[in-house]
Amino acid sequence: MAQTSSSTIAFDYDPGKLDNSVLLSLYEKMIKPRLIEEKMLILLRQGKISKWFSGIGQEAIAVGVCEVLNKDEYILPMHRNLGIFTGREIPLNRLFSQWQGKANGFTKGRDRSFHFGTQEYKIVGMISHLGPQFGVADGIALGNLLKKNKQVCAVFTGEGGTSEGDIHEALNVASVWQLPVLFCIENNGYGLSTPTAEQYNCEHLADRGKGYGMETHIIDGNNILEVYTRLKEIVESMRETPRPVMIEFKTFRMRGHEEASGTKYVPQDLMDQWAAKDPITNYAEFLRNANILTEEKEVEIKTAIVHEINENLDIAFAEDPIDSSESNELNDVFKEFVYQEVKPNIETQELRLVDAISEGLKQSMERHENLVIMGQDIAEYGGVFKITEGFLDAFGKERVRNTPICESAIVSAAMGLSINGFKSVMEMQFADFVASGFNPIVNYLAKTQYRWEQNADVVIRMPCGAGVGAGPFHSQTNEAWFTHTPGLKVVYPAFPYDAKGLLATSIEDPNPVLFFEHKALYRSVRQQVPTDYYTIPLGKAALLKEGKDVSIITYGAGVHWAIEELETMDAVSAELIDLRTLAPLDTEAIFNSVKKTGKVIILQEDSRFGGIASDIAAMIADECFEALDAPIKRVASLDTPIPFAANLETIYLSKRKFKQELLELLRY
Repeated sequence: MAQTSSSTIAFDYDPGKLDNSVLLSLYEKMIKPRLIEEKMLILLRQGKISKWFSGIGQEAIAVGVCEVLNKDEYILPMHRNLGIFTGREIPLNRLFSQWQGKANGFTKGRDRSFHFGTQEYKIVGMISHLGPQFGVADGIALGNLLKKNKQVCAVFTGEGGTSEGDIHEALNVASVWQLPVLFCIENNGYGLSTPTAEQYNCEHLADRGKGYGMETHIIDGNNILEVYTRLKEIVESMRETPRPVMIEFKTFRMRGHEEASGTKYVPQDLMDQWAAKDPITNYAEFLRNANILTEEKEVEIKTAIVHEINENLDIAFAEDPIDSSESNELNDVFKEFVYQEVKPNIETQELRLVDAISEGLKQSMERHENLVIMGQDIAEYGGVFKITEGFLDAFGKERVRNTPICESAIVSAAMGLSINGFKSVMEMQFADFVASGFNPIVNYLAKTQYRWEQNADVVIRMPCGAGVGAGPFHSQTNEAWFTHTPGLKVVYPAFPYDAKGLLATSIEDPNPVLFFEHKALYRSVRQQVPTDYYTIPLGKAALLKEGKDVSIITYGAGVHWAIEELETMDAVSAELIDLRTLAPLDTEAIFNSVKKTGKVIILQEDSRFGGIASDIAAMIADECFEALDAPIKRVASLDTPIPFAANLETIYLSKRKFKQELLELLRY
């Protein structure tokens, strides 16, 4: 056991029963990221890397966390946690290639610095929006609970990030579900240039944990022995008694938010105070006083690391610049999905749209044992539309999970489940509420496959649409928000048969799918539906009616509006196409129809400007211009919020204008 009484050391190190080899190893693991950083700062000034977020002064935290977790336990670090990446022994040439945007990195040049993950090393990198990281950790931890593997997941944020709503949601979910997540908050004094006094109004961030019913600890983040020994005890306890634990590490950021921002806003006496608490210089002095780190050993360690850095830099610098093609980039947006057709059986039953969705979801739960469904009130209550009624008895509370009202955290948790090998379906109680979970959908689910080849095996069910007098916040059909975002698939069935088969395929598909379900059609549309499980391919429109005079392109409730009007227009030979899937879009079916009829009208329930009809019209103009005999017509609802009163809703909806616009087009 090593002891020291040197008055020059800022910390009272207590090695307890730690072996000297462990004490020395902790030094080696801290000095390595420090030496790498010092080299990176030189390369930054030389213009050989583009940006750097320094963790100098905080190495003890990353190293301590990494050392107490097993290699197969996930860690979700931030951009100041280089010690996590080196502690997991990622080859340095791959890290250097990543920072230079080269192919041997982890993102094929598509993202920078530490914005990446790797299943090989069980690391899940951050996104710039910070907050969703905590929710993703929730999902990974939930997966661990379901696997009963007694594993812990650790996730990082700075004190600035704790103000984000996503983080508060995720902390609440972790506490309610008792998820084994180690929430690591590096309280390093400043969020960019904003001091902590202007970020939160409590003495310690750890105090917030009490409000979530969560165990919390405050640890001196610059004292490697305190970090290591206390975390080791906490993590071992979490494995045996799964629960979330919040750790506030008191530390300081010795350099700017990133190097370009500098530190002029920090008082010099504060910088001097924390410089005296440097985690590496203090610990090295302790080891020297205890005769554990000799001068020769110190030189040997540093020399070996410097050689390793230089050798791997040579490898990275010698690597050719990233090369790609348009097809490569497009092909990597989605994880490859080979559609396997499951043909429908002969026996059918008449089902409403709501029943077909429920049956499809239930049969998918039976087919995929790793499928978890989550949403507000979906368990005992069966969901507000009763789609999951009876599911709790059939599949149990572990797989049918009521959630708090926190859309963002649950979307992020679904992402975490995918990382940990699960499928998930989240019920967005109303599609309107997706605004509260928008960030992780468009910035995490949509982009992670493209960035570092991690798919989001997630389906988000979206009860949507007007016609039920529900007003501005329960009536939107907001599919265009997501068809604009590469990396998302968007499905919008109009009939029970399609809904059941398309939902099955959406769940089979390993990519994120927004599955829109029109509320006004739930109980008003009936159809004969096969009783067994079957699939329908995404991206294939349905030709509901053949004709020669005009092509009607629509989806969702628009399909039924068009059918209703055509039944009163016997003389019109119209071709009616139900898109069924908006992303991917069946452009072949659209173009073939337009070239056949020469006239086209696109009907959507959504407001006109920026809707999907606009893009379809542009595509038709590009591809079918010479076949057109009339201008392309777009029929859409008013560019206003959706009103409540029935007569106002009628004025709003595009349904009232469709017949008139169709007749005008036919007369052209």
